[in-house]
Amino acid sequence: MRRLVTPVVVAVLALPFGGAAARPAAGQPAGQVTTGTRPATGAAAGARVCTVDDERLPEVSGLAATGDGYVVVNDSSDADDRRRIFFLDRDCAVTRTVRYPSRPRDTEDLIRAPDGTIWVGDIGDNDRERETVALWKLAPDARSPVLHRVSYPDGPHDAEALLLTGDGTPVIVTKDPGVPGLYLPARDLRAGQTTPLRKVGQFALPTSTTSNPFSFFGRQLVTGGAVSPDGGRVVLRTYADALEFEVTGGDVVRSVTEGTPRVVPLPDEPQGETVTYSPDGTALLTLSEKAEGGSAADPALLRYPLPDREPKPAPAASTTAPAASGGAGSGERAANSTLDVTGHFVGAVAATLLVMLTVGVFAVRRARRGSGRGR
Repeated sequence: MRRLVTPVVVAVLALPFGGAAARPAAGQPAGQVTTGTRPATGAAAGARVCTVDDERLPEVSGLAATGDGYVVVNDSSDADDRRRIFFLDRDCAVTRTVRYPSRPRDTEDLIRAPDGTIWVGDIGDNDRERETVALWKLAPDARSPVLHRVSYPDGPHDAEALLLTGDGTPVIVTKDPGVPGLYLPARDLRAGQTTPLRKVGQFALPTSTTSNPFSFFGRQLVTGGAVSPDGGRVVLRTYADALEFEVTGGDVVRSVTEGTPRVVPLPDEPQGETVTYSPDGTALLTLSEKAEGGSAADPALLRYPLPDREPKPAPAASTTAPAASGGAGSGERAANSTLDVTGHFVGAVAATLLVMLTVGVFAVRRARRGSGRGR
């Protein structure tokens, strides 16, 4: 969603949180994924796949890949022709749209189940004032999505990410700074009824130094989610990074709340709020909104390969003599130690400035583009 940067947020983001990516460890190639809390450094930009030039899609907030293209939702609600589920071909051209039977308020994510069912998360709530949020279900070959209202057990939350459990139940992941919460329906969803949610866990975002337009602030907010085609992994993203978790036995909640993610840097996307897997599961795909007050360039669909899932060429015979003992290895250990110290320092600074961050979040949420957005 577009945001106006207030003076309070400017003050928070101007502090020295290490907005530029740090130097990679010795022997670590640019763009390499990392695990745990080590900062994601030396990040490489994604490869451009296609460009979305349809004027109805300036604020794409949800993305899923299909065998012949993509499905997206646009979080703008102030124009009727933007309140649709959009189907795109492989060149990012819109081929058809599906209307909602009633007006959504703030559609922030989209996820596609293995059977083709599409769930749209109408879960944005900048001002934390909605008594209910909504999940729209578009079954395969259906002409219109069905509305399911849900309510939080502990008061309103802003959220922008959806996941699916192994049995196809939507999981809402909140945008609470630093420690997002996970919520599941407390019973089966039924159209025409409000279903209570239950909080099933939370997790702490790992430390990162990946460069992004919102600096430290952009690394503390979850803005999108996806499940791999085989269900064996899930990914959540911030404005800076993608966090991928391995899933065992379809237990997505446990995997996220107890697992250690590997970090895939998504550096300097204008306003990255979407993530999904490629149909073969070998790459992550993202699509940014147009940045408020930034470049007027059309959003580009970007591809970030996952090296461990791409076919590997046969290793070439080495003609280099073995390195002397204690040479490169000791240098790499020293560089990694430096990164560990940096990670702890950034964490300490984050804790010290928690109050300022909270004020910044509140100020951003109060800045809306217009009264017609209904948030």
